[in-house]
Amino acid sequence: MTITIRRATEGDEAALSRICLLTADAGRSAEQFHDFGELPGLVYAVPYVKLPTTWGFVMEDEDKQQVVGYILGSTDTRAYERFAAEHWWPTLAEKYDLEKNTAIVKDADRRYAQLLRNMHIAPEANIAFSPAHLHIDILEDYQKQGWGRKLIGTAVSFLKCQGLEGVWLGLDPRNEGAKKFYRRLNFKEIEGAPDDSQMGLRFEDFGS
Repeated sequence: MTITIRRATEGDEAALSRICLLTADAGRSAEQFHDFGELPGLVYAVPYVKLPTTWGFVMEDEDKQQVVGYILGSTDTRAYERFAAEHWWPTLAEKYDLEKNTAIVKDADRRYAQLLRNMHIAPEANIAFSPAHLHIDILEDYQKQGWGRKLIGTAVSFLKCQGLEGVWLGLDPRNEGAKKFYRRLNFKEIEGAPDDSQMGLRFEDFGS
């Protein structure tokens, strides 16, 4: 198995969407919950190769010529939220309007359709910790092999070069395995955040 890490590009959109769906249920596949399987990726993955202030890296299995994991984010979360609110979410909200699109019947699809009209924004405590945030997902066959640490290390090096000192993420509170993984890398719960699913990393603590 030959795995490389490279910058994410807009050409990775389909792969990012697929990986997001296959990890969207607290790290497991959410395929069975969706008729519109593109929805998780349109919220949590695809914008990060489309919108300003974003960055990303992908893991590629060269033998299969397939992207199998990613780490994506924004260097300026508030700027990202403002641009997405004006240029990204409205078009999608119209496309997946529950009153117009009667084919949207599954609960998970309906939740995403509603989210597109009322997108969550980062807590102030997170922004006080760092303006930068990230999302990371790796397909199950490639987990627990050290690639998560390598992806985060790649992101840390990149973000340091952007003059940043930390980064944060939100995680599904059901995903205890992910929380343990982040804690091993010295992510900690963000003081003042509304719940313990918000975790931040100071780069000076990474890997120590």
